[in-house]
Amino acid sequence: MHIAVVGLSHRTAPVEIREKLSIPEQTMETSLQTLRGHEQVLEASILSTCNRLEIYTLVRHPELGISAVREFLSGHSGLATEALSPHLFAYHHHEAVDHLLKVSAGLDSLVLGEGQILSQVKKMMRLGQEHKSIGPILNRLLTQAVSTGKRVRSETNLSTGAVSVSSAAVELAQLKLGQSRGLDQLVTLETEKVAVVGAGRMSRLLLQHLQSKGCSGVQLLNRTRERALALAEDFPGLPVECRSLEDLDHCLSTCSLVFTSTATEEPIIDAARLNQLDRLNSLRLIDIGVPRNIAADVEGIAGVESHDVDDLQEVVARNQEARQQVAMEAQGLLDVESRLFLEWWDSLEAVPTINRLRASLEQIRTEELQKALSRMGPDFSARERKVVEALTKGILNKILHTPVTQLRSPQPRSERQEALRVVERVFSLGEDQSTS
Repeated sequence: MHIAVVGLSHRTAPVEIREKLSIPEQTMETSLQTLRGHEQVLEASILSTCNRLEIYTLVRHPELGISAVREFLSGHSGLATEALSPHLFAYHHHEAVDHLLKVSAGLDSLVLGEGQILSQVKKMMRLGQEHKSIGPILNRLLTQAVSTGKRVRSETNLSTGAVSVSSAAVELAQLKLGQSRGLDQLVTLETEKVAVVGAGRMSRLLLQHLQSKGCSGVQLLNRTRERALALAEDFPGLPVECRSLEDLDHCLSTCSLVFTSTATEEPIIDAARLNQLDRLNSLRLIDIGVPRNIAADVEGIAGVESHDVDDLQEVVARNQEARQQVAMEAQGLLDVESRLFLEWWDSLEAVPTINRLRASLEQIRTEELQKALSRMGPDFSARERKVVEALTKGILNKILHTPVTQLRSPQPRSERQEALRVVERVFSLGEDQSTS
């Protein structure tokens, strides 16, 4: 068995490729079961975010398993393997483990130290458990990835001052507004007429950062106005006007800055929609949805400037250099956690031999106990029988404790294999014979 990960991220693929591979939660169960249906895939879990799609698996054979996942991704995206392959990465065994820990800690994020990715790894584990697509191996790995992410955030300063995709989007708006005024710096959004389309987690973060950056008011649009109202209640210090998504044209006509973050599968803003409007202002659109909420054809419209998640790199780069030293400290913790998991993984090699040893000794215990009990005669009470049986089980467990602990303890693989061979030879565990 081998642990493997196949996927793509903001580092390997542009947003127009990533959006084709996005897997929404409502189709997650089907995708997981499709993967599990392949004979090579024993366990599977999927991490799908705006910046990455990664599939973690336990496979029988690394090359065949990775090939099966590649075929799934090609079918899901509708992209030919030749077109998709240049954007995919694939790791197995220790490289796959290292990668997941790095992702969970926020070291592989577009925004270094981003906190939201940890909750997304937790969600990946929860969905895998709910849909019964992960077993003991991936469950152990994902649990350790979550605990590692928490440890990095509590034991280093990586998350101090860290920004999310949402805050990077707000900073991008500030930077572009400043550049339009001939300033290479972030400026206040106080005079901007701002709208946020969507009322999910990303929009909540957008409102938080807009409020902190001096925004004087926001139009909040959502498919259901009730959800927008519920979100607005959490921001009493920020004037929020809640509207239905049906008012999107009015918003695009009157606002100067619009953020979009909805779960729609198709763009909700395109050139045809904008061209029919009588806009009062120049319009800056910032789309942090994947799949994208704003079509690429809006770029050609006069007075409209559009940005997507890939454009956030411009502001992210301004914050990265000071955090690199902290990232190096965090990497040291990841190396320790990776070694601990791999030591546990290596110890599984001893499990078949331990099970055969226990079964062999249990057979001897049972047979000898029955012989002794038969000699005791009918006067031996049921309670006494239970006491004697518990005694023999206790002796067996005491005998097994030290060799089992030694066989599963961290050690070079060659030493463990030699110890296993000795145990199998001494107790004839590889032979089909009974004890009389």
